[in-house]
Amino acid sequence: MSYMLVGILIYVGLQLLVGVWVSRFIKTEIDYLLAGRKLGYWLGTFTIFATWFGAESVIGASGAIYDGGLAGGSADPFGFGLCLIGMGLVFAVPLWKRKLTTLADLFRQRYSPGIERLAVLMMVPGTLMWASAQILAFGQVLTASSELELEIAITIAAAIVIAYTVLGGLLAVAWTDLIQGVVLIFGLVALLVLLILNVPDLSAVWSQVDPQRLSLRQPDGTSWLDRIDIWAIPLCGSVVAHELVARVIATRSPEVARRASVTAGSMYLGFGMIPAFIGIIGLHLMPGLEDSEQIVPLIAQEYMPTLLYIIFAGALVSAILSTVDSTLLVASSLVSHNLIVNQNPGMAEKQKIGWARIMVVAFGITAWFVATNAEGVYDLVVDAAAFGTAGLFTIVVFGLFSKKGGPLAAGLTLVTAMAVWLSATYIFELSWAFLLSLICALTAFGTGVLAEKQFGLTQPDQASSQ
Repeated sequence: MSYMLVGILIYVGLQLLVGVWVSRFIKTEIDYLLAGRKLGYWLGTFTIFATWFGAESVIGASGAIYDGGLAGGSADPFGFGLCLIGMGLVFAVPLWKRKLTTLADLFRQRYSPGIERLAVLMMVPGTLMWASAQILAFGQVLTASSELELEIAITIAAAIVIAYTVLGGLLAVAWTDLIQGVVLIFGLVALLVLLILNVPDLSAVWSQVDPQRLSLRQPDGTSWLDRIDIWAIPLCGSVVAHELVARVIATRSPEVARRASVTAGSMYLGFGMIPAFIGIIGLHLMPGLEDSEQIVPLIAQEYMPTLLYIIFAGALVSAILSTVDSTLLVASSLVSHNLIVNQNPGMAEKQKIGWARIMVVAFGITAWFVATNAEGVYDLVVDAAAFGTAGLFTIVVFGLFSKKGGPLAAGLTLVTAMAVWLSATYIFELSWAFLLSLICALTAFGTGVLAEKQFGLTQPDQASSQ
């Protein structure tokens, strides 16, 4: 058994102990799903940061920037960092004040139980596919660090994540996110320092960088529709992702929710510049890579001593774990709370927690099954992205900041946006599919509002009447 595998197993074993310790404090459904709404500034900041800052932020973004300069990183780190800041400045306070348990609660309060259920059915598949991608990636890390077969490694990965998510819920996830965030930041900063100290005449290398590679402007020939779409996906699509919303509404006050989101976004932009920097100079340090996404691991192998490289590998595992535990808990909460508990209002708290834990196990097993039968992480990510969020973004914005629109407008918006996204992406292969689905979602909502006005259909906001 390799030293790296032993290190990884010790690392995840410690996280299991965190889950066991936190499980003693779980008394209610809110404790399990939202950490009792008691996350302070530091826990809130790191769990929001870790929600988005994953392996893709290190591996994927550096590869995209290696290939296309900073313009290749428009979405990550720039778009996703601004997404977190936008959450803090615009959405965090009104979402927190709604006293939601899941994002789907907003749709029940503002529109109707039918819209709540429809939204859940649309959110869960993409979340589940994302969890499968992360479990597969974790399995591949274990395989690369040992002689384990991939299927066995995936099974171990799934079992570890399911175990500590089942035990401690969001509070365990938040504490492990704090650990994972610190380890990941330490690994990236250590890599940057070693790179600066060990690359001969780094200033000369930097002077060779083509100035065009330092611009966020997309290459000539890129249509203005594509340019907007690149930014719209992280800024509009990701800001309403339930993985993010759950952490915002789990904080102990609206002020903490706002400050933690803004700080997490600032951290994302700041530490995200490290893989971006490596992607920029990597083209000169290691030119001609067939797989550009290998630039950060190859740089780490080249400039890090063995012990630090093991820590860095642990940081990548951290990034994967902080994403997959979030996705399993989100899928579980949507089904257990919005489809089961809400249909049984007299259910005891122990039963609510039991259903949530059962759903974590069920979705974990499903994600494991999908991961073992998938061709690769990229394919799973593409499948997850098929379930666009343009419709969700539209009805969240109108639900929070306007009284216009009821169940008809919301339902028409969700169905239209999903149909347009799927057809534009997979039938017509349109490069600006998300932007088109967003435009159609806004049009559908407006059409629904006019129809409701014409036929006298109204829907009181339950939150305002409570």
